[in-house]
Amino acid sequence: MARHSGGRGWYGKVVGAALGVTMLAVGASVWTAQADSVGGPSPKASASPAPGGAVQPVGTSIAHASDAGPRGVNITIDDGPDPAWTPQVLDLLAEYEVKATFCVTGTQAAAHPDLVKDVVAAGHRLCDHSVSHDTGMDGKSEAYQSKEILDAEKMIIKASGGVRPMYYRAPGGAFTPYSRELAASHGMRPLGWNVDTKDFERPGTDAIVETVQRELANGPTLLFHDAGGDRSQTVEALRRVLPWLAEQGYSFGFPVR
Repeated sequence: MARHSGGRGWYGKVVGAALGVTMLAVGASVWTAQADSVGGPSPKASASPAPGGAVQPVGTSIAHASDAGPRGVNITIDDGPDPAWTPQVLDLLAEYEVKATFCVTGTQAAAHPDLVKDVVAAGHRLCDHSVSHDTGMDGKSEAYQSKEILDAEKMIIKASGGVRPMYYRAPGGAFTPYSRELAASHGMRPLGWNVDTKDFERPGTDAIVETVQRELANGPTLLFHDAGGDRSQTVEALRRVLPWLAEQGYSFGFPVR
């Protein structure tokens, strides 16, 4: 899993692997071989658990597969919510009838609780993305990791009006065995990604779209961002990527739990 450091602060420069668009068809079949994949179509995706629901431990392995089956894709949106960009992303998702997973930080959730509630009301799922988005937390103490994960969980639950995050995505992929076990014990499946769109670097809308088309063979979970800077390129890329995926015969789901 790629580590993002430096660059805009949270994330750094990354080197993209050159894969041909022709790999897309191969990728669709490869997904079914993933350890976390599910056999056949799954029930229609649902939103986060209702407030007050009991916490059920989940698997500790890092999820990548989609609950929408072998032709499913997962749209994941990180670092928000942000008052400038999250509403635009929500509008696009509604326009194309797509459900997504929003990996929100504790600080942003606390600052913009109404947006967290908007995400939930639209039927999307929540993911704990730590309090402060520290990409080096895997090198710090278990007490620090616990505070980052569990304080963020509390902040997200409060902001959402009682809805629990269903996943935990470590900033920059900075998972540890301890953090995965801790998150899973709180009902949050560790969540990875297969396609890093590099949108946080603002490479241009065309480049973001081309990255999705080139690297979709890697697997179904796509990483975008709705905070951390100017996300206008992300919004425009989603405007092109979402209908393109539907035209290619993909359906939209949530990461497996």
